[in-house]
Amino acid sequence: MSDPVSEPQASEKNASFVKLAMRNMVRKGRQSLVHFGLTALGLSGFLLLIAWLGRPQLPGG
Repeated sequence: MSDPVSEPQASEKNASFVKLAMRNMVRKGRQSLVHFGLTALGLSGFLLLIAWLGRPQLPGG
């Protein structure tokens, strides 16, 4: 048998975690955007490097 009282506590705890995460992101807005931009640039550069290294070698080119 499940305890109906314990389920809302879990969702409240999860909701408060989300609220805390959102508050931290708003408070550190510029830093979050800079980190997101650096991550996006790094991932794009990595994918381009892999694509360049794995390009097919055409004969007679």
